[in-house]
Amino acid sequence: MRYSKWIGIITGLIIIMACFMPWTYHADIHKNFTGFFSEQNMYGRPGIFLTILAVISIGLLLANRVWARRGHIFVSAILISYAIKTFILFTACYNAYCPERKAGIYLVLIASFIMLIIAVVPGGKINKQVSHKHS
Repeated sequence: MRYSKWIGIITGLIIIMACFMPWTYHADIHKNFTGFFSEQNMYGRPGIFLTILAVISIGLLLANRVWARRGHIFVSAILISYAIKTFILFTACYNAYCPERKAGIYLVLIASFIMLIIAVVPGGKINKQVSHKHS
């Protein structure tokens, strides 16, 4: 794809932005949970790890090398698996109560999936580092 690098960069920025958006609304305590906030830190702060993985993905997209392409596939696989785990954790029902899902949690999940697709789709030209030894 011609624009896969730029789509990947925008997708990484969307993941970072979505970590600050409301993920779920819990009417029983009247609070929105985000990637960086949950009541008494019960779910941790998955936004930190997701943001780190998104920044690494953007950096690997900008490095136009073969090793960066392979590393991006690995990081994107971790990103989508962590996003799925986080989606299940934040949207799961507890004590016969199900939280209301907000746009942020869907954006993280969809953008992580797009990032994985961008990682496996062949992009533009790659600079190969080849050492030329002459005997």
